[in-house]
Amino acid sequence: MQPFTTRFTLSRDYLAECFDQSLPYGKSAKPNYLFPVLFFAAGTGLLLFSEQPKVASFTLIALAILELLHIRYRRAWWLTRQMWGKGAGTEVKLTVDENGIQTQNADTQTTLLWPDIERVIETDLGLILVAKSGSRQYLSKSLFTADVLSEIMAKTNGEA
Repeated sequence: MQPFTTRFTLSRDYLAECFDQSLPYGKSAKPNYLFPVLFFAAGTGLLLFSEQPKVASFTLIALAILELLHIRYRRAWWLTRQMWGKGAGTEVKLTVDENGIQTQNADTQTTLLWPDIERVIETDLGLILVAKSGSRQYLSKSLFTADVLSEIMAKTNGEA
């Protein structure tokens, strides 16, 4: 494999693509409405059937509303947290070579060796590299040439 190096910026658009492309394959692809329903039911039950002060009831109802807001705005909240992080807006150097895939910016350096990659999930706009440890890394297809993409797929499928 010929070494391939490129640079890209961790912009809001890139991070939005990461979220949108990774969400259907993540652990929380479907929102879990169980907690808000339980919080609301417990708060309402305490409010209606208890003589205790109403603070606990209203707290549980507020937690239910907060959890519903978290579910509704999870993309915006995730993007905001990423943009507040120290990696936002930095330039990342991406290297693909015979050892694996390496990303490096001013603060972090990550290396994912070929034998450590369990599988690759190909999305419409990118690749999700799933490591044997369970971690996932998203890389946009726009960063690669067609040859490099086919070499990555061949290498991770054990063909090379």
